[in-house]
Amino acid sequence: MRIEKCYFCSSNIWPGHGMVFVRNDCKIFRFCRSKCKNAFKKKKNPRKTKWTKAFRKSSGKDLAIDPSFEFEKRRNVPIKYDRDLWQKSVEAMKKVEIIRCRRQALHINNRHSKSKEVQRRSDNYEVTKNMGLIRSPAAGLKQLATQLDGEKDMTLVSSKYKQMESRVVEEVHNSDREMDVE
Repeated sequence: MRIEKCYFCSSNIWPGHGMVFVRNDCKIFRFCRSKCKNAFKKKKNPRKTKWTKAFRKSSGKDLAIDPSFEFEKRRNVPIKYDRDLWQKSVEAMKKVEIIRCRRQALHINNRHSKSKEVQRRSDNYEVTKNMGLIRSPAAGLKQLATQLDGEKDMTLVSSKYKQMESRVVEEVHNSDREMDVE
């Protein structure tokens, strides 16, 4: 008995499950559920249907080209097994599965790292664009007032306070480009 693949979505079909559609030219189509059969009859393209394996592979979401997929191919010639060959085959299948899982995890991590970089760039752009919302003009004045409380000379304090105030206001005006009309 074989575990077949659905013609539309590429999921596994276990023995005793699914449906078979045979066309007039004797081409056999196996479907895992009525959803796949009806989509096929409506002539839907599996590469454009988002929930299929074909879509995920064509859009780069799933690993598409890998030598480990060669082990899953259908073989029509039966092989005579003895105990040693059987044990070696089972061990090889386990190793191939481990390698495939590692490669898929690496593929997913690479996809996520690219999206994180894009998100970081957009966040930086958003912050620089809306700097006036983050930095208040009065924020620097409050710090200056607490620093200058310890000084005795009031004339020196007032001149430093005015310099700091003009610098902060000028910085806010320079960074706030949303108000400019071009």
